[in-house]
Amino acid sequence: MLGVILDLISSGIAGWLAGKIMNSEGSILMNVIIGLIGGVVGSVVFGIIGFTATNIIGSVIVSVVGACICIFVYNKFIKK
Repeated sequence: MLGVILDLISSGIAGWLAGKIMNSEGSILMNVIIGLIGGVVGSVVFGIIGFTATNIIGSVIVSVVGACICIFVYNKFIKK
Protein backbone atom coordinates (compact mmCIF):
# COMPACT_ATOMS: atom_id res chain seq x y z
CA MET A 1 0.00 0.00 0.00
CA LEU A 2 2.80 2.40 0.87
CA GLY A 3 4.51 1.61 -2.43
CA VAL A 4 1.40 2.58 -4.39
CA ILE A 5 1.13 5.86 -2.50
CA LEU A 6 4.81 6.65 -3.13
CA ASP A 7 4.38 5.79 -6.82
CA LEU A 8 1.43 8.18 -7.12
CA ILE A 9 3.34 10.95 -5.33
CA SER A 10 6.44 10.49 -7.50
CA SER A 11 4.24 10.36 -10.62
CA GLY A 12 2.57 13.61 -9.62
CA ILE A 13 5.95 15.25 -9.07
CA ALA A 14 7.21 13.94 -12.42
CA GLY A 15 4.09 15.13 -14.25
CA TRP A 16 4.30 18.54 -12.59
CA LEU A 17 8.01 18.90 -13.46
CA ALA A 18 7.39 17.83 -17.05
CA GLY A 19 4.54 20.34 -17.30
CA LYS A 20 6.85 23.11 -16.08
CA ILE A 21 9.63 22.08 -18.48
CA MET A 22 7.30 21.83 -21.47
CA ASN A 23 5.12 24.87 -20.52
CA SER A 24 2.03 22.68 -20.27
CA GLU A 25 -0.09 23.35 -17.20
CA GLY A 26 -2.60 20.78 -15.98
CA SER A 27 -4.55 19.70 -12.95
CA ILE A 28 -3.16 17.46 -10.22
CA LEU A 29 -4.97 14.45 -11.69
CA MET A 30 -3.58 15.21 -15.15
CA ASN A 31 -0.06 15.54 -13.70
CA VAL A 32 -0.37 12.11 -12.06
CA ILE A 33 -1.68 10.53 -15.26
CA ILE A 34 1.05 12.14 -17.38
CA GLY A 35 3.64 11.05 -14.80
CA LEU A 36 2.39 7.44 -14.83
CA ILE A 37 2.36 7.24 -18.61
CA GLY A 38 5.70 9.03 -18.68
CA GLY A 39 7.14 6.43 -16.32
CA VAL A 40 6.24 3.67 -18.74
CA VAL A 41 7.50 5.57 -21.78
CA GLY A 42 10.69 6.61 -19.97
CA SER A 43 11.34 3.05 -18.81
CA VAL A 44 11.04 1.78 -22.37
CA VAL A 45 13.26 4.53 -23.79
CA PHE A 46 15.93 4.17 -21.11
CA GLY A 47 15.67 0.36 -21.31
CA ILE A 48 16.45 0.49 -25.01
CA ILE A 49 19.66 2.41 -24.39
CA GLY A 50 20.60 0.22 -21.42
CA PHE A 51 19.80 2.36 -18.36
CA THR A 52 17.53 1.51 -15.44
CA ALA A 53 16.31 3.49 -12.45
CA THR A 54 17.24 1.94 -9.11
CA ASN A 55 15.88 4.47 -6.61
CA ILE A 56 13.16 7.10 -6.22
CA ILE A 57 15.28 9.90 -7.71
CA GLY A 58 16.09 7.82 -10.78
CA SER A 59 12.44 6.88 -11.16
CA VAL A 60 11.38 10.52 -11.07
CA ILE A 61 14.03 11.45 -13.65
CA VAL A 62 12.95 8.61 -15.95
CA SER A 63 9.30 9.60 -15.49
CA VAL A 64 10.02 13.27 -16.21
CA VAL A 65 11.84 12.41 -19.44
CA GLY A 66 9.04 10.07 -20.48
CA ALA A 67 6.37 12.62 -19.58
CA CYS A 68 8.19 15.29 -21.60
CA ILE A 69 8.17 12.92 -24.56
CA CYS A 70 4.43 12.32 -24.09
CA ILE A 71 3.68 16.05 -23.87
CA PHE A 72 5.79 16.72 -26.96
CA VAL A 73 4.01 14.01 -28.98
CA TYR A 74 0.61 15.26 -27.78
CA ASN A 75 1.39 18.88 -28.69
CA LYS A 76 2.97 17.97 -32.04
CA PHE A 77 0.55 15.38 -33.40
CA ILE A 78 -2.74 15.42 -31.50
CA LYS A 79 -3.30 19.01 -30.42
CA LYS A 80 -3.70 21.23 -33.45
